[in-house]
Amino acid sequence: MGNFDKKIDRFLEIFIEQNGYVTVLEGLKNTLTIAIVGLIIGILIGTLIATVRVLPKYKLLPRVLNGICSFYVELFRGTPMVVQLLIFYYVLFPIMGIKMDGVEVSMMVFGLNSGAYISEIMRSGIQSVDIGQMEGGRSVGLSFGTTMMKIVIPQAVKNILPTLGNEFIALIKETSVVSFVGAADLYKAFNVIGSNSYEFMVPYIVMALIYIVLVLIISFAIRLMERSLGKSDRRN
Repeated sequence: MGNFDKKIDRFLEIFIEQNGYVTVLEGLKNTLTIAIVGLIIGILIGTLIATVRVLPKYKLLPRVLNGICSFYVELFRGTPMVVQLLIFYYVLFPIMGIKMDGVEVSMMVFGLNSGAYISEIMRSGIQSVDIGQMEGGRSVGLSFGTTMMKIVIPQAVKNILPTLGNEFIALIKETSVVSFVGAADLYKAFNVIGSNSYEFMVPYIVMALIYIVLVLIISFAIRLMERSLGKSDRRN
């Protein structure tokens, strides 16, 4: 027990007296930024892909677009996130002459990866909406796109909200791989503290607790949103 107390004292010394908390706050900021921006990009891409994939396939263009979207989804779902990060950061962007730091690359790759998963989530949500909603919108003169954006997708989002929450939680946890491209996330911050103190047990325990707290906060926020949407449904 005394040995563990010494580990805690050493951690607190690095964390407080040597300003280790500054590194942790920076890592926390980057972790949240990458996850939030990645989720937003993912929702935009996923919604677009899901809309394309539910289009009627009577004409050539929808079939071609569907094939492109299917390839995109399988590409990003079929390769690990860390591989995608490494390819974009060390291969594709240097070849194209694009200069981006690790955090910026991570936001983009997380968004592209999330878009592939959210597209399938959104597609199932769209298909869960009664087909009469689409028919009703078209019958009053709305175009397919307008009906989809103003009537079908808002209802689909209500149906898939818990799953979107799970995707956000997954993104938060997956940010631990962004240190491979030099981004300073929570994992890298606590790794620095562990390296400076030559003791990794306490830093890693604290890091795990922070991830748990983040997940609990997100889960609570999702439940509040579900409850709020449920009340609006009952009023309607």
